[in-house]
Amino acid sequence: MKRRIYSLMLSAIVGGFLSPLVAGAQAPKAGGTLIATLSEPPPSFSIHEEATISGVWPMMPCYNNLVLFDPLKKQETPDTIIGELAVKWSWEESGRALVFTLRKGVKWHDGQPFTAKDVKHTFDTVREAPGITQKLRVNPRKLWYENVEAIETPDASTAVFRLKHPQPSLLLMLASGYSPVYPSHIPLAELRTKCVGTGPLKLKEYRPGEVLELVRNPDYFVPGRPYLDGIRYVIIKDRATRYAALQAGRQHIAFPFEISKTLAENVKRAVPSLVLVETTTNVNDNVLVNFRRPIFQDPRVRRAVSLAIDRTGYIQAGRQGAAFPGGVLLPPPYGVWGLPASEQAELPGFGDPGKQKSEARTLLAEAGYGPEKPLKVTVSTRAVGTFVDIASYIIDQLKQAGIEATLEQVETGVWHAKLTRREFDVAVNLTGIGPDDPDANLFENYKCGSPRNYSDYCNEEVDRLIAQQSRTPDRQKRLALVHEIDKRLQLDGARLMLGWSKEYVVMWPFVKNVVPHQSVYNYGRMQETWLDQ
Repeated sequence: MKRRIYSLMLSAIVGGFLSPLVAGAQAPKAGGTLIATLSEPPPSFSIHEEATISGVWPMMPCYNNLVLFDPLKKQETPDTIIGELAVKWSWEESGRALVFTLRKGVKWHDGQPFTAKDVKHTFDTVREAPGITQKLRVNPRKLWYENVEAIETPDASTAVFRLKHPQPSLLLMLASGYSPVYPSHIPLAELRTKCVGTGPLKLKEYRPGEVLELVRNPDYFVPGRPYLDGIRYVIIKDRATRYAALQAGRQHIAFPFEISKTLAENVKRAVPSLVLVETTTNVNDNVLVNFRRPIFQDPRVRRAVSLAIDRTGYIQAGRQGAAFPGGVLLPPPYGVWGLPASEQAELPGFGDPGKQKSEARTLLAEAGYGPEKPLKVTVSTRAVGTFVDIASYIIDQLKQAGIEATLEQVETGVWHAKLTRREFDVAVNLTGIGPDDPDANLFENYKCGSPRNYSDYCNEEVDRLIAQQSRTPDRQKRLALVHEIDKRLQLDGARLMLGWSKEYVVMWPFVKNVVPHQSVYNYGRMQETWLDQ
């Protein structure tokens, strides 16, 4: 028999963790299982080793962060950060020390106590500090923590991040869904196939390729949470089949991010009572050219590839209207750091498509390519509908400029490893950014030596600017530096930016308290979600 516990939570229960309910709002009900979908099996259960929503989304309910963006507020800012495993935090020593006071009495899913040792273990492992005994198999976000000099634990309830330079952005990166705290007593290898967290839900069953089921954690440290008895993620690879299941009521909510504006709108028309939320993702679409390949060491070839791709056409043909143009940083009005539209329009690929394709052919001829000797490349991408849609468009655009391109589809489980090994000529990729902050993007994706700098672009002057903007306290001065970096990266062809995707979240109206954020990676905790059934 389902529990029906009614709770009138008008203010926070513990440590400012919960957002207050609006006066007169319907009281949440406890009980029921949310039936959700995944577009593919998670590559692994280890969030710190993954760089895809397919990994972070189903595993977020298993874990907690030190801090998190409020799940009930759609716009993420420093002011929407709330405590999870930390009850309070403070900047000390002129911004060179971030001190966390940790929640007491928290248990891991296996009953072991959570302490500051786990915090130190997690982030020393991610930053690959000297003396660690285990290493992540893949470490996408190592450089998020490059500025951390040491993590100290003066007692079991205190963790201190000591920094080389002041870095306010560190708190935003710690609030990302990509920043859970791991148990120090469980080998990293085990966390790839099982979840031992402190979160509101814990792993019940996983049948690869079929279903992943989570069940309520009865020992969760927030009283009365989660409301759900569990979440059942059904894995349905075919996009149309997923939406058909949702329309028929066999699923309660669509998988986020695997966006199809047309399908979402068709389902909404078929069932008007469904809720359709349009938002952004903080995910950009881009084309990677491999700087290790001799052909792409020629800046004329890189520029020609960029000029060949009509960005306006990409939005319509590649994204079916579910995107907007932009450069390296999420542009306004959705983000706060990207280039203004007038400045973005002046960069390669964002101008008149006919003139730019003509310029591309001229540049290719100068580099020694033409009708008698066409440039031939393989365009690799993930074997996922959205990726393939964009890649197919890119191949057509390249052919119009005289570049012969063929498509290679790669399964998700090996996709990011393939990129990390630089085993591609040209790759169509979707790059998700945790929080909307330059540090999370620039250190991870563009700095020399980063595992996720997939193009292998390296420019020491740009690295210097990236470090400079990170430690610049004046927002306007930092914004000017970020804009300079954005333009420089685009002109160098570090990544050929196409645009930023929109999100179309479809759910049944009885699904409550799923509030899509501006970043798809940060709102999957599900502890506030409930079913009005």
